[in-house]
Amino acid sequence: MEKLALLSVSDKRGLVDFATALVKQHGYRLLSTGGTAKLLADAGLPVTEVSQHTGFPEMMEGRVKTLHPKIHGGLLCRRDKADHLAAAAAHGIALIDLVVVNLYPFEQTVAKPHVEFEEAIENIDIGGPSMLRSAAKNHESVTVVCDPADYAAVVVGLANPAGMGALRRKLALKVFQRTGAYDTAIAKYLEGQQAEPDLEAMSGFPATYAVSLKKAQSLRYGENPHQKAALYGTFHEHFSQLQGKELSYNNILDITSATYLIGEFERPTVAILKHTNPCGVASADTLIEAWHKAYATDRQAPFGGIIVVNQTLGLDLAEQIKDIFTEVIIAPRFSDEALAIFAKKKNLRLMIAKEGIGADALQEVRSVIGGVLVQDRDRSMEKPAGCKVVTKREPTPEEWAAMLFGWKVGKHVKSNAIVYCRGEQTLGIGAGQMARVDSSRIAVWKAGEAKLDLKGSVVASEALFPFADGLIAAADAGATCAIQPGGSVRDEEVIKAADERGMAMVFTGVRHFKH
Repeated sequence: MEKLALLSVSDKRGLVDFATALVKQHGYRLLSTGGTAKLLADAGLPVTEVSQHTGFPEMMEGRVKTLHPKIHGGLLCRRDKADHLAAAAAHGIALIDLVVVNLYPFEQTVAKPHVEFEEAIENIDIGGPSMLRSAAKNHESVTVVCDPADYAAVVVGLANPAGMGALRRKLALKVFQRTGAYDTAIAKYLEGQQAEPDLEAMSGFPATYAVSLKKAQSLRYGENPHQKAALYGTFHEHFSQLQGKELSYNNILDITSATYLIGEFERPTVAILKHTNPCGVASADTLIEAWHKAYATDRQAPFGGIIVVNQTLGLDLAEQIKDIFTEVIIAPRFSDEALAIFAKKKNLRLMIAKEGIGADALQEVRSVIGGVLVQDRDRSMEKPAGCKVVTKREPTPEEWAAMLFGWKVGKHVKSNAIVYCRGEQTLGIGAGQMARVDSSRIAVWKAGEAKLDLKGSVVASEALFPFADGLIAAADAGATCAIQPGGSVRDEEVIKAADERGMAMVFTGVRHFKH
């Protein structure tokens, strides 16, 4: 009995070689359509047009060509059921054993700037997904290929039939993953094209949340060695790894946090992070000066941490940090001299931020029991005009500058967060404590460990002071000014404590919880 292979693709990479192997090595007869049939014929391969096979012409500008019982019957017929085989014989339906289909490039089409709606609609494939799904459903008998990367495995598998069952199941799974992602892309595009937009969809939170991401890489493990993990999506389109060990789960989380943090700053800035929390941040006229100030905040925590800068990392800074054990260094560029120095540290991961520092994302997704939470990323950053001085004393210009610097840093510190700073330098950071006063005490203690004087500093609190104790602790440590959202039922008590100590205090009206 002859074996039929149906080939109809938009991505023609490697198809001629694959089809040649099907014909000459495995005795298949080829069915095909349109441009695919022409490509095969031009390569000297015998090919039968689908319209000739079905006895029904292509019509409606090619919209109707493979949607025919002789195609889908040939794909869906179960070879283990006598009534299926009898029906196929009675209606002249030849069994199709192998299908090679990839879909119209819908995603690439709608990604083009200013694409017309009609062009997008015409790139919605109907026959392709239908054939793929029919073949994948009947994968016990039909081999289905939707990705040119699988051609070689199929050629090898056809020569070793014992393993074809497992391969066909794997290929069928890949089909349903691909058609699912394809439908999701279409739905998302159409949501954004509504003449009378659905308010839920326009808000960015449609009634059904669908996402389909390709695996970018398997990871050695997750947060801990006993946890399995993988990375999905386009992370590697934003970063390029120049050297070092493979990225870990924790590295990727740290790189993301570091990139969002450094994106807040325009002047030359260095940030050092550990476990996604900043432990030292500074801006200055030069990157090397910013490094000395950032590192001065905490010389212990950076061990095994992340360093990120927002300008070219050159020889002078590389010389400073070469002997510090660091997991990852991120920069928009590295000088050749810096690369030569870091090349001696084979395990050190050097990352280029391809699109510059400050990568953006519209939404954040976190898993919870039974589903996911989705929210807009916190991109708000308050300016003096939007803030309210609530104390008798106004902040000085220097205090304003330091407060706004600390406010940017505090936004990226896990709650409860307290940041002490002077000028454009962090002096002490307290993160993630259950009581805000404890975060303040930790920040004061860290500053003491670093031998940094908090006299004349400012304190930033990413959320309100629920009691006066946190503010009093800051004043006792030497802070002369505070910035916080305000909004506590005890605001008057906190303001009074500030006034009694001659402190200036500003309410932003916006909080930046980070759980």
